[in-house]
Amino acid sequence: MNPIRLLVALALTSALVVGCNGGSATASPTASPTASPTASRDCTGIQAEAFADFQGCDLYGYDLRDLDLTGANFTDANLTWVLAGFANFTDANLTGADLSNSNLAGANFTDANLTNSLLRADFIDANLTGANLTGADLRDADLTGANLTGAIGTNLTGAILTGATMPDGTIHP
Repeated sequence: MNPIRLLVALALTSALVVGCNGGSATASPTASPTASPTASRDCTGIQAEAFADFQGCDLYGYDLRDLDLTGANFTDANLTWVLAGFANFTDANLTGADLSNSNLAGANFTDANLTNSLLRADFIDANLTGANLTGADLRDADLTGANLTGAIGTNLTGAILTGATMPDGTIHP
């Protein structure tokens, strides 16, 4: 494991031990100390790893870059202002999650469930192959270079799509 990834993992782990819904525990030094009013669950002690259960957690401003979160449950979680570039969300459940203003560049959302999520975020070069985007709000989302092959329920109104691979496999100009 490279030293930067180890530091990120340690910072996130220590923040999760303190708790994720009190507003004072953040793994990102740039995160605001203000907690989301939607947080409703004590997430103390949850490890950021594959198949973790973050349902209803407030992860505002967390640094999840490069983490393997395969199959994790983020249903109704607050993921605003999250740094999650190159994180792996394959088969994750993000139903109803709020990812507004998050950096998800290069992240992998293959077959993830993003139903009814607020996705006004940076998805540059992200992989959304086979993702369920039914009811998702992608207005102002930056999907430049993203792969949406086979994604379902895609309403891309208002999204930035330069060079994106569309659900039917065509490349957007």
